[in-house]
Amino acid sequence: MDQKKVWFITGAGRGMGASIARAALSAGHRVVATGRNPEAIAKVIGEDENGFVVPLDVTRTEDAESAIKSAVERFGTIDVLVNNAAYFYGGFFEELTPEQIERQLQVALIGPMNVTRSVLPFMRKQRSDHIISISSGAGISGFEFNSAYSASKFALEGWMESLAPEVAHFGIHTTIVNPGFFRTELLTETSSTYAKLSLEDYAERRASYMAFFKKQNGQQAGDPNKLAHALLQMANESQPPRRFIAGADAIGIAEQKIADLQTQIDAYREISSSMAYADAR
Repeated sequence: MDQKKVWFITGAGRGMGASIARAALSAGHRVVATGRNPEAIAKVIGEDENGFVVPLDVTRTEDAESAIKSAVERFGTIDVLVNNAAYFYGGFFEELTPEQIERQLQVALIGPMNVTRSVLPFMRKQRSDHIISISSGAGISGFEFNSAYSASKFALEGWMESLAPEVAHFGIHTTIVNPGFFRTELLTETSSTYAKLSLEDYAERRASYMAFFKKQNGQQAGDPNKLAHALLQMANESQPPRRFIAGADAIGIAEQKIADLQTQIDAYREISSSMAYADAR
């Protein structure tokens, strides 16, 4: 029998966050749905008495602390944190401004850190719970025109992998989710900003990528509702996965990364293995 939990979801006003919030409510869980647009979130959760809308800009530490406090006051606990709030800055590294790169890192890395830091005291006290952070296939392998986005997701994963053993002692589970292309609003104008063309050397490839993303928008193969239900199932497991690679395309990215790493290891194994001092044991 599924245990009813309190879910705290960032970026719940649209896309994957909205799908997770609706699925959790449908399953009878209580949901703290957060985001920068409370009106949009209210439309997502409707009149469900188990839903609670809290305004939250994850890049603001005071917002995170206030939102967590409000959630605990309302429901008494938080069992599952879903770090989902996202934004996509696309473009070639040279054409992305320092401000755009900093903003990408603020939303995708510092934001989850802010919210998690605020919720951990409650989770440690309970000696249980689950932290889920939504990464990307671009957190497994870097892609051109995705330098800022991949940098933020690689950093998110390094943080989550390091956090896992730190909090496991307190019975807190962690899961990194690597979705492939899912049919969310990530590629829409609301959730994406692209670097402006400033260097002619990139013009042809930029046009190709812009056309690709425009074509992909609204046609992605992945169903966010199916992903949401998979997360509900995993959150109910006694030993949820440390990583969930979601979608056939994401599996392909991961398997190619594994193959590439093995090739690079094997190519220089002898040299690499000879780097120790002669007297090292």
